[in-house]
Amino acid sequence: MKLLKNLFKFITALLLLLVISLYAFNYDYLLTAARVIYMEGHKTAYLDDYKHFDNRVVEAPDTPQPWPEHKHYNLGEPNDRLMETHSEFGTVAFLIFQNDSLRYENYFDGYNENSKSNSFSMAKSFVSAMLGHALMEGSIKSLDQPVGDFFPEFKEGLAGEMTVGDLSSMSSGLNWDESYYSPFSVTTRAYFDESLAPIIKDLKVVEQPGKKFKYLSGNTQLLAMVLQKATGSTLSEYISEHFWKPMGAEHDALWQLDSEDSGMEKAYCCVAASARDFARFGKLYKDGGLWNDKRILPEDFAKRSIVPRFPEDTEYGYGLWLLNHMGKDFFMLRGHLGQYVIVQPEDNIMIVRLGHQAAPKKENDPFRADTYIYIEEAYKILNNAS
Repeated sequence: MKLLKNLFKFITALLLLLVISLYAFNYDYLLTAARVIYMEGHKTAYLDDYKHFDNRVVEAPDTPQPWPEHKHYNLGEPNDRLMETHSEFGTVAFLIFQNDSLRYENYFDGYNENSKSNSFSMAKSFVSAMLGHALMEGSIKSLDQPVGDFFPEFKEGLAGEMTVGDLSSMSSGLNWDESYYSPFSVTTRAYFDESLAPIIKDLKVVEQPGKKFKYLSGNTQLLAMVLQKATGSTLSEYISEHFWKPMGAEHDALWQLDSEDSGMEKAYCCVAASARDFARFGKLYKDGGLWNDKRILPEDFAKRSIVPRFPEDTEYGYGLWLLNHMGKDFFMLRGHLGQYVIVQPEDNIMIVRLGHQAAPKKENDPFRADTYIYIEEAYKILNNAS
């Protein structure tokens, strides 16, 4: 019994020393990570983890605009390949829109059309869209406006050459480590730390901005800080007034914050919304920045967003991923663990997939194998229903 008591005291002292060390060396965010992620049985962020964080409401309009159902709604049958993919990677929502009507819809794992799910990096496309609206209203001058106009930390040297357009097109040259599974990466710190602004302001520009694509979540967070300063609104207020309400979202959304006190949105990720409402951003870009007859984005910005900025980096425009497959050009919103809104403008088709996992990365391919499967099988469903 005495031995057990001594062992208990030793373990308690060791844990106390560990906690003190984490605070002393500024790694206390790992305590939040352990509580929210690891102790819940996960290795990384997951669809419902927004419930463990502070969130700000993105308000929907009083009168929403529900998607109309296509005359062939849910007539097409998915084949075994698609259903096996859903099962393997834990799909929770799979929707197909054609001609702005809901053509096919299926939910799994207890989710339904009203369920909220974490956008992860699809939120980057939202922030880039907000940049487009800020350009239209004049609160930001142009894509070439220097970031240093808003934050003096980025006025000197290479940093002085970095523009808001470089942030949107993922070409800032910032020293950001885009690692989701390392507990010590800046990406992990940003997800769990209670004060994002100092982390972002401490970044350095180490490569020539505006020359090549390099996907960094820090770009979007810095762009969001620029937008907040330029517009005088929080991201949640801005997206609600200029996007969520005008586009007729059916449900309020939640945007995850770094902390209740500072209340800065995690702009590079983490809008909890329904699959149907995520699809609205696909339609907005498909229609050149118009929602029905209301202009929300400048037409030139919307068109520029869905073509590569750099000829050698064909997978990205401004805030959107780009893919040529089956002889067709697609653009998409994309997030961690396989969150997708995939759009083919000429066919007027949109595909939404949300889920718990994505297929493993493919060597020398910026897109995972499941992306191709969802596109191919969606077209088969449409053809079968026809």
